[in-house]
Amino acid sequence: MASLLCVLLLLPAAAATSPAAGRLVPYDLLYADGVRAYFARDWGRAAELLQRALHSYAGLRTARRSCRAACRREAAFLGGPPAAGPWEAALFDRVLQRADCLQHCLGSRLGTAPSAHRASLLIQRDFERREPYNYLQVAFFQLKKLDQAVSAAHTYFVANPQHLQMREDIEKYRRMSGVKSDNFRDLEAAPHWEAYEAGVRHYNADEYLKAVDRLEESLREALSALEECRDLCEGPLEDEEEEEDLQPGLYEAIAGSVRGPAQWQVFQRHTCLFCFVLAQVGNQALAAECAASYLLFYPTDEAILEKMKQYHKELGEDTAVTARENIRHYVQRSLMEKKLIYYAVEHLGGTFNDPDLWTPDELIPENLKQKYREDQEKQKQETLDIEEIEKRGSLPFEGIIVTMDSQQMNGTQRVVFDRVLTESECKDLLRLTKAARGTGEGYRARRSPHTPHERFEGLTVLKAMQLAQNGDVDWRDAKLLLQASEKSRKIIESYFTPGKKLHFSFTHLVCRTAVEEEQEGRMDLSHPVHADNCLLDPEGNECWKEPPAYVYRDYSGILYLNDDFQGGSLFFTEMDTVTVTAKVRPKCGRLVAFSSGKENPHGVRAVSQGRRCAIALWYTHSAEHAEQERVKAEEMMKQRAAEEDHPDGEYQGADHSSRSSPEPLIPNGGARPMSQRHKAGSERMQHPKGLRVRDEF
Repeated sequence: MASLLCVLLLLPAAAATSPAAGRLVPYDLLYADGVRAYFARDWGRAAELLQRALHSYAGLRTARRSCRAACRREAAFLGGPPAAGPWEAALFDRVLQRADCLQHCLGSRLGTAPSAHRASLLIQRDFERREPYNYLQVAFFQLKKLDQAVSAAHTYFVANPQHLQMREDIEKYRRMSGVKSDNFRDLEAAPHWEAYEAGVRHYNADEYLKAVDRLEESLREALSALEECRDLCEGPLEDEEEEEDLQPGLYEAIAGSVRGPAQWQVFQRHTCLFCFVLAQVGNQALAAECAASYLLFYPTDEAILEKMKQYHKELGEDTAVTARENIRHYVQRSLMEKKLIYYAVEHLGGTFNDPDLWTPDELIPENLKQKYREDQEKQKQETLDIEEIEKRGSLPFEGIIVTMDSQQMNGTQRVVFDRVLTESECKDLLRLTKAARGTGEGYRARRSPHTPHERFEGLTVLKAMQLAQNGDVDWRDAKLLLQASEKSRKIIESYFTPGKKLHFSFTHLVCRTAVEEEQEGRMDLSHPVHADNCLLDPEGNECWKEPPAYVYRDYSGILYLNDDFQGGSLFFTEMDTVTVTAKVRPKCGRLVAFSSGKENPHGVRAVSQGRRCAIALWYTHSAEHAEQERVKAEEMMKQRAAEEDHPDGEYQGADHSSRSSPEPLIPNGGARPMSQRHKAGSERMQHPKGLRVRDEF
């Protein structure tokens, strides 16, 4: 992590100097003064001091990089013993020479003793986590400098994507007038990521030649950034718990230059995309070179090996294909350093968490292999979590909070939102369930499709509209069911699949009531463990995507309406259906959402007392499997709205398809309601007769 932060925090060489020309003010002093001004609500001075602290921090890093690079050249380790005398003397002479060089170089560049710039670990961590930008965005906002506030907020959020308050602040900024998309800039974006993102944009636009140029630049900048990061990470290992009392040993002092994780993920992204783009522009020779580079990391990758055969066939079997020199150098040096580090860990003590998934098994000492495998599994999970966070979109409604994400729920593609409904809205929907009791589209008087110990009541959106039309329930309650489910769809779509449409697959307002005389000695579940789009096979550790499973379903959701009952918690398990990984207690306005596949087996605990009500929701990316009952229900609601708008009957000849469908719930905080236009034509299909009610939640 330290090395990754080194790359992320490379800043322009801007220096915050004191009145004495050339003297760099210690950044921790400026930061402390800035925070004091912030809490004194002196926004102008807080903004000035915090910006100077960031510039001073950047200037210190620039000086350290330059001096370490210069002193490494001046006092290089030559590698071999001198003609006369012990090699130890020559080695330590170089160590002392380099230390003296660094002291003089930093003193001249900083204008003061280097020790004056040694900040506490706590302050260092604040700057690594970009905490100054958290203060800055508030200060700029108070100063009505909206563009700078947005940039500061975005810069902080890039490094802290799980910060819920900043996520909400970002959403507020997006809705403010005067805020432009260009304001959402990462002020600390590293050059290699900017070039990489530009290359991806060109690739998506089929501009492959431009993509090649930017990806080549990105790779070059990434390697350069890693070299600079090595310079910044040199030095004795600091103990987080005993910072003041630390007495670094000789091994730490000498081996400091090789510690810190290698950033394979940077090269993985570059190499995979770069190979494909080169092939697209027809440069098979460079594409083959790129594939050979990838094989340095994963020499047994079947897909790339197959590609290499194809390249050899196209270029000629006699054509020599070698990996790129800069990648080969990177791999060779990494392997040499790992060998030294593992030797030191095995024989001298200490720890090393190897972050790379490609480290050859034979390089790791036998007594460390088990720990290495455990570390790799943890690293894989962290990588999945990061990828999921990167894919997340923004929430479309104000006031909603993410209570638990995938990491907190020990899985992938899982999330819990709160405040989706108000207490009043929950009560209105519960009134709808009571009014529809016995008339809802249940299961032909069966108590429950899953257990005889509970009474099951179900109501579809179409049935709710029909009951409202007949005067059995209030139209407003039926409309609220449509609105609440649509609001949930927008939240789930924005969070999991931004930019990709989710269609309703099925919507069901369901209640389960414990049968009082049948609870004693009960051992079963309200709903057995299952997956929503495949048939779970615990013994085979598999989930079969075949009928009668609803294989087209992509995401699932449960919007809870109450918590005045016992039992009824949702829980997730491993594929064995036994090992529980997370559980969620229902409450009004809580929305649980997750992908519908084998990665999320789940069940519902027995409802042992009371009545549990919720809106069960399933979504699909497939338009052909969209819920047709909902189309009919929306048509009925539009007809009702038109009749209320034109009580004298003037609307009778109007074109239904030109009017908006019901508006979603107004977000907490009073944001403007949005409407979704219903498409005419193929999507407006006749409701098929004899729809079979399915065994849902």
